[in-house]
Amino acid sequence: MIKHAIQDVYPEDLAHCYGCGRLNESGHQFRTGWEGNQTATYYKPEAEHTAIPGFVYGGLLASLIDCHGTGSASLFLHRKNGHEPEDGVEPPRFVTASLEIKFTKPTPQNETLKAVGTVEEIHPKKFKIHTEVYAHDEVVAAGVVVAAVMPDTFKAK
Repeated sequence: MIKHAIQDVYPEDLAHCYGCGRLNESGHQFRTGWEGNQTATYYKPEAEHTAIPGFVYGGLLASLIDCHGTGSASLFLHRKNGHEPEDGVEPPRFVTASLEIKFTKPTPQNETLKAVGTVEEIHPKKFKIHTEVYAHDEVVAAGVVVAAVMPDTFKAK
């Protein structure tokens, strides 16, 4: 599991996302960190994430890929700037510019999912994150997120 997640050091005013906000008690609270040169997020779906009995709702997978993508971009740029999550330095925050998902297999309920990402810089303020979501050792979904550095106009006033 992830010891040092980028979401752990998002500032409080930017930590309320339903998917990855640590301060959103009703949310998923996804946590994304480094595993070697790739990023990873682990999550065990709850009973309410059922599509049909025994299988996970695809919207949860979309949320996982989305938040994994923005978290991965934040990790990448934070490292490029000379920092790691455990440093406690405020990282850059990203928003989703685009999200593309392909569901490859039905996702079994009651299994911990693992999202694994690789980051590609496409612009100094935009990154493309390629993510695969695994249940056991099988890819159940894959996606691409283009993440953009969050503009100042998104910050709470």
